[in-house]
Amino acid sequence: MTDPVLLTADLVRCPSVTPEEGGALVLLARLLGAAGFTCTRVDRNGTPNLFARWGAKGHARSFGFNGHTDVVPVGDEAAWSVAPFAAEIRDGILWGRGAVDMKSGVAAFAAAAVDLVRDAPPDGAILLAITGDEEGDATDGTVALLDWMAAEGEAMSVCLVGEPTCPSEMGEMMKIGRRGSITGWFTARGVQGHVAYPHRAKNPVAAIAMLAARLSEAKLDNGTAHFDPSTLAVTTIDAGNPATNVIPASCTATVNIRFNDLHGGDSLTAWMAAQAQAVSEETGVEIELRTRVSGEAFVTPPGPLSDLVANAVQVECGRRPELSTSGGTSDARFMKHHCPVVEFGLVGQTMHAVDERVSVEQIGQLKAIYDRILRTYFT
Repeated sequence: MTDPVLLTADLVRCPSVTPEEGGALVLLARLLGAAGFTCTRVDRNGTPNLFARWGAKGHARSFGFNGHTDVVPVGDEAAWSVAPFAAEIRDGILWGRGAVDMKSGVAAFAAAAVDLVRDAPPDGAILLAITGDEEGDATDGTVALLDWMAAEGEAMSVCLVGEPTCPSEMGEMMKIGRRGSITGWFTARGVQGHVAYPHRAKNPVAAIAMLAARLSEAKLDNGTAHFDPSTLAVTTIDAGNPATNVIPASCTATVNIRFNDLHGGDSLTAWMAAQAQAVSEETGVEIELRTRVSGEAFVTPPGPLSDLVANAVQVECGRRPELSTSGGTSDARFMKHHCPVVEFGLVGQTMHAVDERVSVEQIGQLKAIYDRILRTYFT
């Protein structure tokens, strides 16, 4: 049997800080290739990606997995209790950058897939789409893999993303969707002047403050069947003005909206633009808006795929996971354009933190869950 703990440790030892591959995809290709998987590097614009398939191309029944081997920077290495890429195991805990997010998830699925095809080759195909660009801009990672798959006629019937999904205990939560995310950058341009003569100036700071207050106080919705109410946060207001007696000529503000399936990026852009226009007309200060949508809200309705995962979790963990759409974005936002997708993985309490670490028992549980999912799917 393939040991997911040893495989996780081997992956953690690969210093794959975005956009570096660090040897992680090479290691996976070697393991999967030895088990009969056809492995293809799908690098694009310097971003490393790996696609692996076992079984006939174009099979009508295929189970897909999506994950990433890139990790965030370690931060202050002196603050770590262990070397961040040493993959040290102490008292049943594996330490290191990426141990939780998400080299353990990739290792657990790869180990389950390898053991299945060696032990009981399924009637179908198993596909893995692993990227080295999830923690970065994500423009040439999973998106590139999906573009390549479309061109090559590769298709998943369903997909499981192995991101950490459990808040505090193993098995308590899985994701059936994610909120959308849009960032808005406002630039207000007024007229500079002396603070003693405000009537001669047009204060962009006051205009931005008024706009920020209105946006923050707005109630976007009351939530939906699968989503909490949408939220808006003002993340910065900046005039870059060191003087106390000068009204500056310009001021900027940034906001982020995490939105549910009542909204889309276009509708929220139009709403923010209308709010800015209203303040501009009231103050005489010109306000421009630029937006970027990181992902649209989506949900995979509860059904066969979520039941398959939830049943496996219940058997292995003794609890049925809550179906959630909480948290940030993940590459599931790209996979949802391809096929039904859900997410299940480890407890994520230490991801991106100093001293990132995971219980080796949880890694074993995760492999057992993935193994049960695969064997049930192909039965």
